[in-house]
Amino acid sequence: MAPPPPGTAVQMNQAAIRTLTPYGFLVPALLVTALVILYPVAQTVLFSLQDYLLYAPDDARFVGFRNFSMALKDEVFWISLKHSAVWVGGIVFAQLSLGLVTALLLNQSFWWRGIARALVIIPWALPSVIIGLMWTWIFDFNTGVLNDLLIRIGLISQPYAWLASPQSALACVMLALVWQGFPFFAVMILAGLQTVPKELYEAAEIDGASEFRQFIHVTAPAIAGIVATAVLLRIIWVANSLDVILVMTGGGPGYTTHTLPLYAFLRAYSGMEFGYAATLALMLTILLLAIVWLYVRQQAKDLDA
Repeated sequence: MAPPPPGTAVQMNQAAIRTLTPYGFLVPALLVTALVILYPVAQTVLFSLQDYLLYAPDDARFVGFRNFSMALKDEVFWISLKHSAVWVGGIVFAQLSLGLVTALLLNQSFWWRGIARALVIIPWALPSVIIGLMWTWIFDFNTGVLNDLLIRIGLISQPYAWLASPQSALACVMLALVWQGFPFFAVMILAGLQTVPKELYEAAEIDGASEFRQFIHVTAPAIAGIVATAVLLRIIWVANSLDVILVMTGGGPGYTTHTLPLYAFLRAYSGMEFGYAATLALMLTILLLAIVWLYVRQQAKDLDA
């Protein structure tokens, strides 16, 4: 049977099917994304515009941007925002530094390198609740390992309440999350180091470059893209993390370890103020989207250069 002449309805239908087929395969993924991500986001936006109390859902009323105005006048909001900035900046920088050093060490040749690469994953593999409990025991006033060690070596004369002191509580919780998260940077950077051609190091060595200059001019440019992506991911994850804080201090003493997601969580599930909590969560989301936008913009400039 001869093929239909060009421009017939059959050929047009076949062309339409070929065009729409890829989108048909995407429909299940788009439906799941809409159900899991877009619907909760839309619901959060709706809650943020309402005076919604969980114990009186039928009395919810539209208040517009009043919750946002309340947040800007809320002293605890600004305290939590400041702590969030310190929390994210300090933890991500420490994780990156420790992960970079670990990756450089694991990239060297030694007989137990395979074992070391496996062991370094352990903090990352442990659940956050386990991490929180473990570090709570380390910092414990009565039976903590840290106090016992410092007393034995003579640095302190009596136990110190690390998690109950406003001067040290936030730093202690940050230390716990640094220990948990540095393997992510170590693995990502190590993967990047494996892709750097050895010929570049050989050429640099022939030119008389020291190991430090080899790192600056060969290693750093080669892994810069991987590091930038890893930093962006960790900023998002750390900014949203609250489980370790919840286990170790619950946000105390006072508001010393309050961060923005923890404050939103407590207002939602302790105060039952879903409308105000949604507003806090939405403001955090906007801040993170701004960071992502800056990252994407910078990446686009680098590609155009």
